[in-house]
Amino acid sequence: MTAPILIVDDDTSVITSLALLLKQAGYTTQSATTPAQAMELLNDGPIGVVLQDMNFSRQTSGEEGIALLRQIKSTRPDLPVILMTGWGSISLAVQGVKAGASDFITKPWTNEQLLQSVRTVLGLAEADVRNTTRKTPTREELDTQYDFSNIIGNDPHLITALEIAGRVSATDASVLITGESGTGKELVAEAIHRNSRRSEKPFVKVNIGGISTSLFDSEMFGHVRGAFTDARQDRKGRFEAAEFGTIFLDEIGDLDPSCQVKMLRVLQDRAFEPLGSNQTRVADVRVVSATNTDLPEAISAGTFREDLFYRLNLITIHLPPLRERRGDISLLANFFLNRIGDVHGKARLAISDDAMAWLKGLQWHGNIRQFRHLIERAVLMSRNETLGIDDFSAPMSMDREAAATEALPPVGAATLDEIERAMILKSLDHFHGNVSKVAEALGLSRAALYRRFEKFGIKS
Repeated sequence: MTAPILIVDDDTSVITSLALLLKQAGYTTQSATTPAQAMELLNDGPIGVVLQDMNFSRQTSGEEGIALLRQIKSTRPDLPVILMTGWGSISLAVQGVKAGASDFITKPWTNEQLLQSVRTVLGLAEADVRNTTRKTPTREELDTQYDFSNIIGNDPHLITALEIAGRVSATDASVLITGESGTGKELVAEAIHRNSRRSEKPFVKVNIGGISTSLFDSEMFGHVRGAFTDARQDRKGRFEAAEFGTIFLDEIGDLDPSCQVKMLRVLQDRAFEPLGSNQTRVADVRVVSATNTDLPEAISAGTFREDLFYRLNLITIHLPPLRERRGDISLLANFFLNRIGDVHGKARLAISDDAMAWLKGLQWHGNIRQFRHLIERAVLMSRNETLGIDDFSAPMSMDREAAATEALPPVGAATLDEIERAMILKSLDHFHGNVSKVAEALGLSRAALYRRFEKFGIKS
């Protein structure tokens, strides 16, 4: 049986309503109206979760609530604390999250919103997700518990990320997946959904960078007939399409500042109104986000809301770049070689030892996406059963004879940066300066390609 939930609030009517709600949901409760009473109860026996108000008097402006939170975390660092505060005091809740709170909800809350928060933090505690001292399992051990069949690799950093993904999949916690472009963030998001209790429900992918500000409300929350000129019929938004399932917000760092408060409200309240409608709809949706942007840096620059950041990353999973997991390159190469060879009717292909060593030496700024593209191009262009360095370093031209005469500098005669610069220049020439096509061919995002331009002094 779950340990009691401790409600800390100086308003006895709030305590009464929360205790009744939690009792109906199968939980037991204890209550305190002052920080001193709360600490006495914490010292007297086990507590499963603390539901703590941030304001105990009008004069303290939350200082007393922050002080109590810090006192709780100093004596019981693993005890989940959910903060309760008004919408106008979300900045205070953000301070609390920085001080160790597990989650925050705003007043007035919905019953489902509050119960969902309680279930989530209890699930995280049971899954022991935040325990960094736990022994790291082997890939074989992970594969007996979870389905990560679409993710290739044995690198320790990857294993750590997958273990967190597996444990958090059993909960409804919001997850933020970070990492460079092409590291496989979408694959991990899919794996979290596949291993969750929502696996039979929709997995809805949203490319945030591909939605214009003017269409954001309609795309995300839907619209009703007549909401605007071309709205001839009702249309579901992405949140409604993901009902009971998972919504994947890819490249959340690209979300326009004017839309961030709208996203914060739907994540906070788990409710939304379709464009043109005054009816509120509940969003029973698991939220997984991904970004290659440094969000703390964006917060400092004033381009990303801090409260939205803390709402998104109850749990953060970081994926290492390919250059930091070079031991997986052979596994990935053979996996892509077999899969691509089967698709194109070129079975039993192999990669020479020299070519494999060359592949392991590259920087792979486009990561696995770039790596897969290079393997596929070599498979399609090569006439041999064993792929050599020339098969990978030739420029992207459909004319094989021209490719042989325009080959990149051989290994040993140029640095890896010089080879990468030459590949970019030849690709620009081949695609007549079309940056989008060059980025796609090299397995890079446009932003990553522009960073290469700056690094190598290339003017597009």
